[in-house]
Amino acid sequence: MTIPNLITLLRFLLVPAIVYAMLEGAMGWALAGFLVAGVSDGIDGFIARQFDQRSELGAYLDPIADKLLLVSVFVVLGLMSELPLWLVIAAVSRDLLIVGGVVLSGLLGHPVEMKPLMISKANTAMQIVLAAAVLFELALETAFGGLRGWLVILSGGLTVASAAAYLVAWFRHMNGYGESENPHL
Repeated sequence: MTIPNLITLLRFLLVPAIVYAMLEGAMGWALAGFLVAGVSDGIDGFIARQFDQRSELGAYLDPIADKLLLVSVFVVLGLMSELPLWLVIAAVSRDLLIVGGVVLSGLLGHPVEMKPLMISKANTAMQIVLAAAVLFELALETAFGGLRGWLVILSGGLTVASAAAYLVAWFRHMNGYGESENPHL
């Protein structure tokens, strides 16, 4: 087990602690946990690249840990009425769409290599900024004016655009399987 993989496993353990803190109203602790998870994500990536500790296991665990954290925080913020439910549903549905497409492709004998699209990276970054901004507002008992509204709109637009991009890439892959040596989404 590599050091980056151990750090990633610790991020998995942070998720229930962050969710618990949010549900208990301990937003300062939730924010601290969210920030620690973010910093640890950067650290494990740095160590993996810098010290050549990349692994196939880490390539799967790292994005799963990130998504688990982000989806969990989004769902709880939605249940707390701090994020609009339409956005939470869109974000979770997009992730389920991607996972379902990967699973279906494998079951049909047309496995895909997962490579995040640029729109997906922008979407994830916006969702992280939105979640952090809301947690900051709640922890500091303040509001950043209309910032949250703009972040919600941007996050929603990027979520829909990312889902559409993955859907198009998936259909192209499924219709043209075998035409390229390295199919990926």
